[in-house]
Amino acid sequence: MQKAGKVTIGTQEVQIPAGAARLNGNLDLPAGASGLVLFAHGSGSSRLSPRNVYVAQHLRAEGLGTLLFDLLTEAEAADRANVFNIDLLTQRLLAAGDWLRAQELPGPLRFGYFGASTGAAAALQAAALRPGEVGAIVSRGGRPDLAERYLERVTAPTLLIVGGSDPLVLQLNEAAYALLQTEKELVVVPGATHLFEEPGALEDVADREGLWFRRYLAPDTPANPSA
Repeated sequence: MQKAGKVTIGTQEVQIPAGAARLNGNLDLPAGASGLVLFAHGSGSSRLSPRNVYVAQHLRAEGLGTLLFDLLTEAEAADRANVFNIDLLTQRLLAAGDWLRAQELPGPLRFGYFGASTGAAAALQAAALRPGEVGAIVSRGGRPDLAERYLERVTAPTLLIVGGSDPLVLQLNEAAYALLQTEKELVVVPGATHLFEEPGALEDVADREGLWFRRYLAPDTPANPSA
């Protein structure tokens, strides 16, 4: 049983129970939030990823709450095998959702998943395992191929964003896109590499993510628009 607590408007540092582990997180809820996006960071990263922090700030400016949290403890992250253990990362993302649902939130909030790199595979797998718990998914420079056997089971509208100068990841995303049976879109950002470090690239990505989440996490959007 998850321990319930009151979540207030603004910024809170939280600890999320996941079995024996305790995962550090930053939960931010703007007033009147229309949805809440859970971030699954990529391999070798953490809740402090500057790219994810930037995107989270952008989403909050558009009225969406964000939860950035560490999928692994510091000791776990030191073992490289854990970084690519998609089953483990998926369970951590599901544990974060369970924890949030046990809290006293300021009103009903639909959840979205955002995943980068290996975190995208965890987001897609988690959405496939619990199809009613997530309203939208965004993958940025993700590795959806690592969740290949789950892709046909994903029902949440899914946006895949890839850099045009990231050929291997683009190829993997194109193959994953073909397997998805839900409402979906594949966006290729011209000239962008894997980390979207080119001028204007990350801003473009943040705009597209915000539009996708606002569209599908709005309170009056059907739970499964593709059904």
